[in-house]
Amino acid sequence: MGDADTDGRTEGSDSAVLEDLFTQSPLGLFLFDERLRVRRYNATPRGLRGIAADQVVGRTFGEVGTGFDTAGLAVLAGETLRTGRSVLRHLVKGRPTGLPEQDMTVSVSLFRVDEAADGRPGVVMAVEDVTEREAARARLDLLHEAHRRVGTTLDAMTTARELADVLVPALADAATVHIRDVVLRGDQRRPGPADPGRPLRRAAFLAGPGARAGERGAVLETLPFATPFTRALEDGTPRLLARLDDTGAWPPEVSEHARALAAAGVRSLMSVPLVVPEGVLGVLTLYRCERPVPYTRQDLDLAAQVASRAALGIDHASSYTRERKTATALQRHLLPSRTPRLTTVETAHLYLPVTAGGAWFDVIELSGARVGLVVGDVVGHGIEAAATMGRLRTALRTLAYLDLEPDEVLTHLDEIAARLAGESADGAGDGNDGDGTGAAVATCAYAVYDPATRRLSLASAGHPTPLLAPPTGEPVEAEAGVGAPLGTAHGAYETTTVDLDDGTVLCLYTDGLLAGRDDAPRTLRRVLAHQDRSLSETVDAIAHALADEHAEDDAVLLLAGTHGLSEDQVAHWDLPADPSVVSTARALTERQLAAWGLEEAAFETELIVSELVTNAIRYGKGPVRLRLIRDRYLTCEVTDGSSTSPHMRRARDTDEGGRGLYLVMSLSDRWGTRHAARGKTVWSQQALPGGSTSPDMRR
Repeated sequence: MGDADTDGRTEGSDSAVLEDLFTQSPLGLFLFDERLRVRRYNATPRGLRGIAADQVVGRTFGEVGTGFDTAGLAVLAGETLRTGRSVLRHLVKGRPTGLPEQDMTVSVSLFRVDEAADGRPGVVMAVEDVTEREAARARLDLLHEAHRRVGTTLDAMTTARELADVLVPALADAATVHIRDVVLRGDQRRPGPADPGRPLRRAAFLAGPGARAGERGAVLETLPFATPFTRALEDGTPRLLARLDDTGAWPPEVSEHARALAAAGVRSLMSVPLVVPEGVLGVLTLYRCERPVPYTRQDLDLAAQVASRAALGIDHASSYTRERKTATALQRHLLPSRTPRLTTVETAHLYLPVTAGGAWFDVIELSGARVGLVVGDVVGHGIEAAATMGRLRTALRTLAYLDLEPDEVLTHLDEIAARLAGESADGAGDGNDGDGTGAAVATCAYAVYDPATRRLSLASAGHPTPLLAPPTGEPVEAEAGVGAPLGTAHGAYETTTVDLDDGTVLCLYTDGLLAGRDDAPRTLRRVLAHQDRSLSETVDAIAHALADEHAEDDAVLLLAGTHGLSEDQVAHWDLPADPSVVSTARALTERQLAAWGLEEAAFETELIVSELVTNAIRYGKGPVRLRLIRDRYLTCEVTDGSSTSPHMRRARDTDEGGRGLYLVMSLSDRWGTRHAARGKTVWSQQALPGGSTSPDMRR
């Protein structure tokens, strides 16, 4: 016991411990002397088995660890020897000398021994092969990265590029993604495998620094027949070619394409189909060029999992594209294919579709040569928004044809929009959110221009305020009260009237036209101020100045240049409410038609005037006003002080009256009643002799 040290160790205890470690430890062990040269080792580490001792003993870190980054280890070992501080589980990657085609990851721990066999200090390095563990962790990291980065947008091309970015260089030196063109277009496709003979779109090609190719464009190409790529497309099964040489399943000597790939430096490849339950969307091909390590079955399983994630993203993008195309087609079908050619209002419009939303415009011919001008925007995008837009547009046209004031039109439209919101609330009853306030369905601005009075009547439901560009001077905002959006069930709207000079341009637009640019309102006014252009040229100038390829919403613009009726196009007379004036009204009508050169229409028009004046005297309140308007149509209007609308009834054979309105209807192209604050106007519209009636004006 006298030989024992004060701390309880016996002489030679370090040597005994080291002996046990080197003979029994499952870890690879190296004992380095103070010069950091190997004094002893065991042959446990993979890669040292079968190597003679004289090739290890006496060697430095760099000489023993060929293929690994040992420069850092030598520094750490020197610090351990000098300070005694141990290093635990330091990861080092490389390829060992004995296994040059295998990537390895080892966990290295360093600790100091104060007395080795010769009594001098040294450093013991314990090496654990953690290749499989780290490979599993890397696979999980790659899958996590794929879930985080692939499929971030509803764009198939972007998803393909994201897929390539994730896999290069983590799993491949180069990657190619081919997608069926029918998928990219969003067309309906047949379920099942893809036809390998049809061209595919190269959606992405990405090569790492060591590959012999760079990024190329998204070209349409046909893949070679009877290759791993086409076979994967045919049956939806991944293909692994561990070696692209004469010993592999696809030797270059039998395939020109394989020979070209081998010549480009490809050593190993995988073809993985992009599969969803409905079928094959395309194929992902991964190449190893510089790395000699061939692909394994685990690599193929990993690539298939990542490709499955990308396939879902591409399928969602294709479905979105198909829905967007359908919604866009529906929206375009619901929008007016053309606007009516008018003499009192010249119109030009701009429609910039981005997201297949519910933006719309309309130009509506009304009675008395008046014109209704509409721009609206439904909340949301897609087929539902387009369908809602169509229903609102139809409802507004119907309300406009009833000759209601703009505020009344929007009030009724608000009620309709609230019902639509309730129908789409999936069991939410009336569509309210609990406090009695409905959800906004759309915004809308509705204006009516009367060329006889040169007066504009305007009401707005949460819509951007229209602009008025006079013939001279700067454009200004129309003074219109803006009510709540449609669907909120508030319905408090106000009609504002503005007298316009001939040549004034009314500008109605959706907020998508000005979105994304702070100077957009100023730019719009600047372009509108150039009255030396035609309306179509102004629309083009606005499109050039404000169109944004990165816009997130559709944009609609409607320009309306106004021109009032001249004095010789309108004739009016105030008549007493006396039955004797009916013959006077007929005579006045005959004389005015002769002045206009419309003698051919005199007989029918006199009958219409006679019936309308008779009804106004018999059932209305005086005084009575007769007005004739000659524009694209011949319009007869009779106004009286009663708000009661006339109703056409079916007269029996024995009745002496009751046929007046039926006669008016028979002789007119259109007829109807519009109400004012006091009284009403019954009007009749006829096509001019030798002219034609616009289909827009027929009900």
